[in-house]
Amino acid sequence: MPSYKIAVLPGDGIGPEVVNATLAVLNACCEKTPDLSLNFDELSVGAGEYLKSGDPLPESTLEAIKTYDATLLGAMGLPSVRWPNGVEMTPQIDLREKLDLYQGVRPIKLYHDSHSPLRIPEGKTIDFVIMRENCEGLFSDRLDPRPEGRNFETDTMKITEVGAERICRASFELAITRRKKLALVDKANVLQSMAFFRRVFEEVAKDYPEVETECVYVDAMSLFLVQDPYRYDVMVTENMFGDILSDLAAGLVGGMGMAPSADIGDDYALFQPSHGSGPSIAGKGIANPVATILSGALMLRWLGDPLAVKAADEIDAAVEKTLADPANRTVDLGGDMSTQAITDAIISTLKQS
Repeated sequence: MPSYKIAVLPGDGIGPEVVNATLAVLNACCEKTPDLSLNFDELSVGAGEYLKSGDPLPESTLEAIKTYDATLLGAMGLPSVRWPNGVEMTPQIDLREKLDLYQGVRPIKLYHDSHSPLRIPEGKTIDFVIMRENCEGLFSDRLDPRPEGRNFETDTMKITEVGAERICRASFELAITRRKKLALVDKANVLQSMAFFRRVFEEVAKDYPEVETECVYVDAMSLFLVQDPYRYDVMVTENMFGDILSDLAAGLVGGMGMAPSADIGDDYALFQPSHGSGPSIAGKGIANPVATILSGALMLRWLGDPLAVKAADEIDAAVEKTLADPANRTVDLGGDMSTQAITDAIISTLKQS
């Protein structure tokens, strides 16, 4: 019987609410499939932990996370809790870098036409994946000490051959399992770092002749995603570009509450919604848990055991069937369903499958 230990990091704001909803769905999967065992341990990370201990990601917690089969994260950070230099606490980014979770996998899928601000043509749907390089790019020197007293600041866009090659290769491998189309998103007409990324991409592409490729400038892609998002399958891009485009893409399918993500490395993996901690709605019971629930499904699929993969498929199907009914809409989608109500609806559908 497969048994997995899962580290649970509820975090801040709405994090505990959406995590609790996801744990309820995952536990329902285990009830439905008794041979699948998921054991959850809660660990404290985030702005709340900083206020208690002075460290948003204690070293002991980081080391503990390494002993688990996977990590489920809620949401991190509070706008009112910042470092002395003015930036927010971002232990989720620290985890990506310290655990070398270089693949930022951001699936974007439209479950009902009414969720999108676009007029969806008949026969079309939105279903693509953004592969965000997680450990380099414009975030690469964010923790470096800066000289004091100068009247300017800089951030370095760092692209290494190893970093670009491995995220491109992972993206090609994903594209093979989907519609065999991959777009590189860069700014190679202006930035040397991006021209270097493109050269690495084109070299890796030689190993995947069955995958159709194109290169698109990031500004053009922001236009194309609004005008014709239906043409895309998988796209790969730098850290900051992926951060921005994944939010834009989430807006196409209903908002951040509909956007799951996985941060995957060679040894560890972490799963979380793409949204932030939503302090303005925390405690009101109206947060949309779908992104976190879908992230839980990504976690099960990554674990790889056939029973876990089957449970992931069942969660995906239950979410899709639940959201196919336009009456099942949370507040962010223009409806009035609470966090608990949409979770109960998904669990009910899951149990009936």
